[in-house]
Amino acid sequence: MSTVLVAGGAGYVGSHAVKALAGAGYDVVVYDNLVAGHREAVDRLVKAFPQRRITFVQGDILDGALVRRTLESSGASAVMHFAALLSVAGSVREPFAYYRTNLTGTVTVLEAMAAVGVKHFVFSSTCATFGEPSTPTIDETHPQRPINAYGETKLAVERALPHFEIAAGIRAVALRYFNASGADPDGLIGEDHHPEEHIIPRAIAAVGGGEGLAIFGDDYPTPDGTCVRDYVHVMDLAAAHLAALTRLESGGPSANFNLGSGHGMSVREVLDAVGQVAGRPVPHTIGPRRPGDPARLVASSQLAQRELGWVPRLDLQAIVRTAWTWHTSHPDGYGRHARHA
Repeated sequence: MSTVLVAGGAGYVGSHAVKALAGAGYDVVVYDNLVAGHREAVDRLVKAFPQRRITFVQGDILDGALVRRTLESSGASAVMHFAALLSVAGSVREPFAYYRTNLTGTVTVLEAMAAVGVKHFVFSSTCATFGEPSTPTIDETHPQRPINAYGETKLAVERALPHFEIAAGIRAVALRYFNASGADPDGLIGEDHHPEEHIIPRAIAAVGGGEGLAIFGDDYPTPDGTCVRDYVHVMDLAAAHLAALTRLESGGPSANFNLGSGHGMSVREVLDAVGQVAGRPVPHTIGPRRPGDPARLVASSQLAQRELGWVPRLDLQAIVRTAWTWHTSHPDGYGRHARHA
């Protein structure tokens, strides 16, 4: 098996992709600046897969010389790219930082790939490239009209990739996922953001007496008035990245795919699911809508099913159960001492 460089591989989705790669027989180089990632996650994976070579390089994607040296020394034949700033609200406040990291940083990685001759690129994109949906479910033909800098930066990369393929022969698969959720079913790794913005870990924390949870708006044109989203398990996302890499390695063409369950769940339904696992209701309050929050975001993943053979296997109940197991057994995440940030 070949070696894959995973940029942002110490982060949430990236670390789960590293686990999937190691389980499939790949050697992995995790390249991460540890601003949001966790060295502890990488260390756990190293111990769990002693038969595989999982190495760690602390570095920033804006450091093109280091990216290039890492590609050369590792002999990596592909890059999975997760390193990015991810907060929609943060992108509104700090668009300079988002363009610098998400666009310039990604182009820097691609430039290093071109210099070394690495031809396979799997890109972590987002449903935020679509903006306000105009159809009940969003497929790959839906217009892309981002409404924030986060979505704009990811779309800018998507639009640039065909040019890099023409110039440097880099074939790429961009995977636009909806709401990444859950944790490794084995309990080895999980979600640990500071601050945490995702609803499921925040609901679990609220049940445990942590910070209160606010529902942002209950007057949307949805069945119960709360926003509807498409939740997809993080290990299903990892499996899609592996399938995308297989497509490229087998000579398949570049492509973009939407990744979701195809089933929308409202905020209230998610809180009910957490309450069922916890055995008690999730305490919450009702607040005003957040600017820019669409009422409904649900994916159509039929193209990914046809062309990648990818089918999400873990439903909302499994998402909540795995998240509950991770967060209740790791109340401090990986631990402040393990962040090295």
